[in-house]
Amino acid sequence: MIFKRSIIMKRQPLNKVLRLFSFGLVGLIIFFTSSVTGQTPLSLKNALDFAESGSPSIQRSLFNVGQFHHNLRAERASLKSRFSLTLEPYSFSSSRIFDNQFSQWFTNTETFSRGTFQIEQPILKTGGSIGLFNTLGWRHNKTEISNVSENSNKAFSNNLYLVFNQPLFTYNRRQMALDELELNYENANLDYAIQRLTLEKTITSQFFDVYLAQLNLDISREELENTSKNFEIVKLKVEASLLAKEELYQADLNYANAQLSIQDNELALANAEELFKREIGMELDEDIQLVTELDAQEVLVDLEKAIEYALSSRLELRQRRINIAKSFFELERTKSMNEFRADVQLTLGIFGDNESFNEVYNSPTTNPSIGLSLNIPIWDWGERDERIKAVEVSMESQRLDLKDNQKQIKMDIRRAYRNVQTQMPRIEIARKNVENAERTYDINLERYLNGDLSGIDLNQFQTQLSSKKIDLARSLINYKTQLLDLKILTLYDWEKQEPVSIALLQN
Repeated sequence: MIFKRSIIMKRQPLNKVLRLFSFGLVGLIIFFTSSVTGQTPLSLKNALDFAESGSPSIQRSLFNVGQFHHNLRAERASLKSRFSLTLEPYSFSSSRIFDNQFSQWFTNTETFSRGTFQIEQPILKTGGSIGLFNTLGWRHNKTEISNVSENSNKAFSNNLYLVFNQPLFTYNRRQMALDELELNYENANLDYAIQRLTLEKTITSQFFDVYLAQLNLDISREELENTSKNFEIVKLKVEASLLAKEELYQADLNYANAQLSIQDNELALANAEELFKREIGMELDEDIQLVTELDAQEVLVDLEKAIEYALSSRLELRQRRINIAKSFFELERTKSMNEFRADVQLTLGIFGDNESFNEVYNSPTTNPSIGLSLNIPIWDWGERDERIKAVEVSMESQRLDLKDNQKQIKMDIRRAYRNVQTQMPRIEIARKNVENAERTYDINLERYLNGDLSGIDLNQFQTQLSSKKIDLARSLINYKTQLLDLKILTLYDWEKQEPVSIALLQN
């Protein structure tokens, strides 16, 4: 919204000349500033788009999502068949051994080469695994018995076997690990989406802070322009002995205060712009000029629909439910402490050896095996039960937090709804105040030029007009920010009458 005012003074030819000169000078300054300094026009939408890729907070949130994304992909990759090859190209050893049974010294020399190729496949549904192993080797073994004899063997060997492992009477650790990583990734996505909504609120607030700072500076420049013209008029009247010198002193003081006000507002604008540019990820030295149409249209909000939609869509509630689901995982892990557990291992394979590589399996030998191991807890002095109760208490606390969060959401929406409902009357009052302040200033300016009003009183009317303009801008901004709060609270855009699109990253 652009605040303009013009003053028409009758029977004042000199004032008209001064006004035309001032307006022309101001126009030249604006044109020169925009064309030479190369200011970047920036709307609120442009700022939000820029922040999507440049904001440090968004970048940190994306890094967090990326970390969980890679962890999840790694876990999924670990569930696929894994191929590996272990090689021992050459090994030699020589040792002197005493055999107590024969009371003889043996000298054993061994040279071998071998390699193992294996394929392992985790079984997600059961938490077990199955693997195929093949070990191919060559061995030369020589044993010398002191003062008796010498034996040696040189042969190829191959061992092909299948191994199946399955834990029993316990939870599926593989499935739980995958489920937990998926929930962590979803939670990181939700954090990212919440961060984007928070960023929108932050950027909007800082955008309007800069806008108000620019508006204050524009108004102070307008005040300086008016004060400068009034000073010239008073100076001419004092020289013509139409006014007392005290009025010239006051006009000079008003002019100095207007100049100081511009300096203060320039400083405030520079500080606000730097905070804003840092938040959206823009270079601090870049010169910007905010562009916006600050206006307000009354928006209809259905309170019941707002609450219902928020309770079904709010990301924080989903995060609470994720935390409860993760607590179930923690409960399962706690229950597994000192648990009764069995592990079954089944091995099936064939082994062959021969001096000739092509005849390794001429006389193969089967080597099946089966093993069962049991872990049977006897007494743990109640440790397991107490830890389970601790986790259950934590879960109850999280359920209570979820219910309390739902109540808080309802309260926040109702409060935001009431704030929105009261904004339009405030805006209308602020507009009327600006209109009245403009009329009052014009009337008193005429009185001042006719000598019926002091410079101090005119300055008060000028300050009142500037204050009412700022109040109107603030009321319009408050309405927009209140609608934005309601949008974030309900995940529903009431201005467009459509749900807010939350784009989660794909895994």
